[in-house]
Amino acid sequence: MNKQLPVAIIGGGPVALAAAAQLVKRNLPFVLFEKGSTVGASVLSWKHVRMFSTWEFNIDPVARELLLQSDWQAPNSNDLPTGKDLVELYLNPLSQLSSIKPNVSLNTEVTAVYRKDIDKMKTLGREKAPFILEYTQEGRTGIVEASAVIDATGTWLSPNSMTANGKVSDGELKHGEHIRYGIPDILGMEYKKYAGKNVAVIGSGHSAIQSLTLLHQLQLQEKQTKIHWILRKQQVDEAFGGGENDGLPARGELGMKAYRFVQEGNVEVHTPFLVQEIKEDQESRQLALIGKQNGDQTQILNLDEIIVATGSRPDFSFLSELRYTFDPAIECVPQLANLIDPNIHSCGTVRPHGETELQQPEKDLYIVGAKSYGRAPTFLLATGYEQVRSVVAAIAGDFEAAREVKLKLPETGVCSISKHNLAAQEETGCCGPVVQDSGCGPKSCS
Repeated sequence: MNKQLPVAIIGGGPVALAAAAQLVKRNLPFVLFEKGSTVGASVLSWKHVRMFSTWEFNIDPVARELLLQSDWQAPNSNDLPTGKDLVELYLNPLSQLSSIKPNVSLNTEVTAVYRKDIDKMKTLGREKAPFILEYTQEGRTGIVEASAVIDATGTWLSPNSMTANGKVSDGELKHGEHIRYGIPDILGMEYKKYAGKNVAVIGSGHSAIQSLTLLHQLQLQEKQTKIHWILRKQQVDEAFGGGENDGLPARGELGMKAYRFVQEGNVEVHTPFLVQEIKEDQESRQLALIGKQNGDQTQILNLDEIIVATGSRPDFSFLSELRYTFDPAIECVPQLANLIDPNIHSCGTVRPHGETELQQPEKDLYIVGAKSYGRAPTFLLATGYEQVRSVVAAIAGDFEAAREVKLKLPETGVCSISKHNLAAQEETGCCGPVVQDSGCGPKSCS
């Protein structure tokens, strides 16, 4: 590795900035490219949402060290930040530090990464060739050479489709003005869009339940608001999580709220419902979801708005000339698949992992953070912080530190093991004793 060249970080969220802090600590040069107009741009899309992990677990330890050397005032470690808090009280101050700010490029989208003068097929001399990153910035194009690449672009900007087969349907494209992905600002900027309307939420994870919670609060003010909850799960109970047994009380409370909404009749549940298409009724001008429920063709009529919270997926398009690999089902880093595959287990327990598990066939290329988990919904911020600590240690040649990975994730309080995957339990430590240490923070940050 050419130590004179910078390490390139792609992305400007919490994990990307944690990587920058780790590189500062080890006196390694770096450049950071953020597509948005500010660091944490994706986080700001859910700025109104309160996280279920406290500040204690949402600040990278090395980033904290750097911030405390300035006039930064640390937030109360026991408070639950919103997305806005995370950006304004942590990410913005971190990005403004003199050791980080000159190396950050905003409004900059990386469009391609490859080895200098070497295509994907050529092996001879490959590991010694620097990386080339092509980018666009406010209409201009540019390139930069790098000694290593840390891809922390996440998955938030690539939401999954509403359909059960994962493909974006023609109706989904046609009626996009009535479809929102993620967690809309229902009680704020988008109040009028949902007030008094017939709204469907598709999905069973924390993002879906966050939207249900906001819609319920809206329903208390706007009595005509009607809420539909559409899930693929066999039973709605499967979406409630661990409740009081959850290691993060706010996360457990989220599932308990969903349970109360259902029990009190505040939401109409459709499960298992497999969405196939969305159409518009020509007379009412309202939307209809077409799908199957318990094997029978059916539809949900008279919908005004639809919120899709079916997860997200990674974008590998700009890495096409590099030798990268991913699990064919989850699209995660291959060695993480058995740890996080929801087909095997549903708990949030993940054994310690770092640079060794994150290695790619392309030397000095690392995919970290939420993107390393692919389509799996269980990523926590502290996992990403520990990943980049280990990765940067390896880039610096400190392989002993890279291997000393310790991580403790609060239990979800629920774990279901497929009877066909008992061997995976023994391999991964799922639902059993796992040697861990500290940390927590969410993928969807809800």
